[in-house]
Amino acid sequence: MSTTTILIPASDAYIGHASKNASSPADLLKTLPDVRILAYTRGEPLPEGAADATILVSGGANIAQDLQGFPRSLPNLKLIQTLSAGVNNWLGKVPPGVILSNARGAHGGATAEWALTALLAVFRDIPRYVRQQETHLWDRVRSDGLQEKRVLIVGAGDLATQLQRRLLACDATVTLVGRHAREGVRAMEEIPDLLPEHDAVVIMVPQTAATTGLVDAAFLARMADGAVLVNAARGPIVETDALLAELTAGRLRAALDVTDPEPLPAEHPLWDAPNLLLTPHVGGAVERGDERAWQTARDQIAQFLATGRPANAFDPADLAG
Repeated sequence: MSTTTILIPASDAYIGHASKNASSPADLLKTLPDVRILAYTRGEPLPEGAADATILVSGGANIAQDLQGFPRSLPNLKLIQTLSAGVNNWLGKVPPGVILSNARGAHGGATAEWALTALLAVFRDIPRYVRQQETHLWDRVRSDGLQEKRVLIVGAGDLATQLQRRLLACDATVTLVGRHAREGVRAMEEIPDLLPEHDAVVIMVPQTAATTGLVDAAFLARMADGAVLVNAARGPIVETDALLAELTAGRLRAALDVTDPEPLPAEHPLWDAPNLLLTPHVGGAVERGDERAWQTARDQIAQFLATGRPANAFDPADLAG
């Protein structure tokens, strides 16, 4: 049996949230049969032997640009395995014949927790009380709640189902939307009719050619007055100017963990937008998050070696950019 060369990012940058007893990424991957592990540092020349790599583990933003000479420097590449659920940085950059697979399943629980926290914070008006605490002001205001709210989740994968389970525990009503209708899931083309019927809309789909700009002015206009938009996916799925207009008008509320552009420039008007809760892309940034991502990557690579295609592989049509 021939040896499979796997190219991985330098491990010290990706184990910061691993438990003390966690294996290093290289040690974890060495549990696979007949593999050779090579580590690369972003922006630096690839290590000797990298041209033999058939598998690349991608851990950073804009990694395609950071790999010197890519894709010519990796002529034998067959699989790109990301450590994130999002693959937007690879749109239009995956060489023909190469499979792109993500870490779906690794970050769903943490991201669902963030989305639930954001919804509760907005409905219970928690930011108001944070500001009051800073000024030593005791002022009780009757707020809304999540109980009996109707929540539309645009997405039907791991992130969406993790959030659905948590929302049902809060006695909210949940509607899932996927690419195709099936039991318990509505179809994407039904979104315009579903938007006015829900109190909150949570975006939990990957950024692809089809979803970039999905939440535009027309989408937002269909949302009910006072509804909450939550983006736990990727910034470019939401048209920033269109959302900013709705927030400024006071018709909608929002919670964003991702923005377009990102990082958000200090002078950007979104920072001062009313009715907005903003966090700096921390939905999946939890203890042991990296450990889970590497375990998922290891499992996807194992499946690729056994069958030729991992379960988390993307349709090439979604990656056209």
